[in-house]
Amino acid sequence: MSELQIGALILVATLAVLFSGLPIAWGLALVSIVFLALFGGEGALATLAITMMGELSSFALLTIPLFILLGASVGVSRAGADIFESLHRWLARLPGGLVIANIYACGLFSAICGSSPATAAAIGKIGVPEMIKRGVSPRLATGAICAGGTLGILIPPSVTLILYGIATETSIGRLFLAGVVPGVLLTTLFALYAWAASIRDLRARAQPEERYTLAQKMDGLMRVLPFLLIIAAVAVFMYGGLATPSEVAAIAAFLALMLVLLIYRAWKPRDLWAIYRDTVRESTMIMMIIGAAALFSYMMSLLYVSQTVADALVSMAMNRWVLLAAIQVLLLFAGCFLPPVAIILMLMPILQPVLEANGFDLIWFGILLTINLEIGLITPPVGLNLYVLRGVAPQVPLTEILWGSLPFVLLMIGFMVLLCLVPELATWLPDALMGRGL
Repeated sequence: MSELQIGALILVATLAVLFSGLPIAWGLALVSIVFLALFGGEGALATLAITMMGELSSFALLTIPLFILLGASVGVSRAGADIFESLHRWLARLPGGLVIANIYACGLFSAICGSSPATAAAIGKIGVPEMIKRGVSPRLATGAICAGGTLGILIPPSVTLILYGIATETSIGRLFLAGVVPGVLLTTLFALYAWAASIRDLRARAQPEERYTLAQKMDGLMRVLPFLLIIAAVAVFMYGGLATPSEVAAIAAFLALMLVLLIYRAWKPRDLWAIYRDTVRESTMIMMIIGAAALFSYMMSLLYVSQTVADALVSMAMNRWVLLAAIQVLLLFAGCFLPPVAIILMLMPILQPVLEANGFDLIWFGILLTINLEIGLITPPVGLNLYVLRGVAPQVPLTEILWGSLPFVLLMIGFMVLLCLVPELATWLPDALMGRGL
C-alpha cells in the first residue's frame, strides 16, 4: 500500500474509533498501536513507552495543571457572580447593559480562568436567569453567554494556546500577547451586537431600568480588584521577562488559591476537595491526550504518512489563500466533533510544514486557529458550550440556544476574515513588546 492509502485507512479507522464513544486518548493510542503493529513491525512497537513518556516529560507542560488549578480555584468561589454584578452596576443604564455586562464578565473571567466551559458555566449560572427575569429574550441571553464563554480559549492565559505553542514549538508568551487584541476586539464586537439587538427588543417591549449610586458602583469595583491584580501579575511577570510561563502559572495559581481561601473563605475540606479534584481530573485528561497524540504523530511519521500528505499539499498548484481557506474549513468541520486539544495535537504536525512552506506566520495562525476552534464549541453536534448552557438554563430549549448563538458564529467568521486582511491585529502587540519574531 502507498503512504496515501495507509493515511486514508488511518483516517477511517480514527474516525470510527472516535465516534464509537471511546475516550479520545485511548482511541488515538489504540489506532497508533494497531497500525504500528501492521505496518511498522516489532521494532516500532519497542519505542512506544519512550515516545509517550518523552512527550510528557516536557517542562513546558507544567503550565497546564497550574493554569487549570487557577481556573478551578476561581470556579469554586463566587468570583463569576461578583464580576457580573460589578459590571452590571456600571452598565445598567445602557441599552442591553445587562447582556453586555455578561459578555464582558465572560471576557474578564476568561482572563483568569482560561477555560471556555468553566467560563460559560460560572457566568451563565448567574447571568442567564437574571437576564431572562429582567426581560431579555432567552435566545439573546443564552447566545451571549454561549459565545462569550468561548473567549476562554483565546484570552490569555489559555490552555489551548499553551498546547499550540508546545505542538508547534512557538513562544507561549508571544502567543498569549497575540491573543490580547483579538480577544478584546471580539469581546467588544459581541457587546456591540448585544447593544443593537437590545435596542430592537426595547422597541418591542419595555425593560425595567435600574439605577445604582456611585458608592454602589465603587463597591462592586472593589470586588473585581483582586482578579485584576492577578491578571496584572501575570502580565508583569511574563511579559516583563521576570519569569517563564511555567513560573508565571505557578504564581497565578498560588494567588488565585490565596484569593479564594482568604476573601471567599473557601477553606472547608469540601471546597478544597472540589478544587483539587477538578484540577487532577482535567489535567489527567489533557495529559493522556497529549501522550496518545505523541504516539499518533510518531506512527504517522514512521509510516511516512505525515510527510507524504504535507508534500502533496505543498506541491499542489493552489493559491496560498485558497489553501488557507481549505484548512479553515477542515478545522471547522473537525471542531464540530472533536475538542480543541485533540485537533491541535492531531493536525498540527501535518499542517505546520504546509503553513511554513506557504509563508504563513505560525503565531498569527495560532490565533486564527483558536477562533476557528471557538466556533466548534458552539456548533452541534459536539458543541460543548451548548450543553453547558443547557445544563445551567434547563428552562431554555436547545434550539433556542442554537439560534441565539448563530449571530455570534457569523461574527467570529467575519472576524477571521478581518484577521486575514489585517494580520497585525494579532502580531502587533507581541512584536512591539518582545521584538519581531524570526
